[in-house]
Amino acid sequence: MMLGFRSFVAGALMLGALSMSATAARAADIVDTAVGAGQFKTLVAAAKAAGVVPVLKSKGPFTVFAPTDAAFAALPPGTVEDLLKPKNKGKLAAILKYHVIPGAVKAGDVAGKKLNVKTAQGQTVAVDGTFFGVQVNDAHVVQADIVASNGVIHVIDKVLLPPAKAPMHH
Repeated sequence: MMLGFRSFVAGALMLGALSMSATAARAADIVDTAVGAGQFKTLVAAAKAAGVVPVLKSKGPFTVFAPTDAAFAALPPGTVEDLLKPKNKGKLAAILKYHVIPGAVKAGDVAGKKLNVKTAQGQTVAVDGTFFGVQVNDAHVVQADIVASNGVIHVIDKVLLPPAKAPMHH
């Protein structure tokens, strides 16, 4: 009788270990991680409207500076609604890509440093890790190093807006 019980316990432990490793192997990508967090409803809706979800679900790795719903709500009234209109898809995609940098960069990688980092949109963001925490342009990272299967998310308290490109003179 005791042998049967031991076999059952050993089998249950092995099954538990197998299910844990299978779960670890299926870590959520950046999009699913953002959806699961619950504080990025506007960001996820914007990513869908701009057509950037497939990119953020691809292999990566990427680092995403993810503005919270409160950060989007702090934009001037009507801004989010205007950006979500189909006619502004390109502008919205550019803003969202300005929040993405290639590679998985963790907060510890920038601690004590000031860097200008090129975004997926093409322009640079100023990353400053010399103060308490990390700043990206004028946004503060309020939660760092949320690891996803294809990169890292850093929660920020403001929406990053790319600087207007200077008109080219011929």
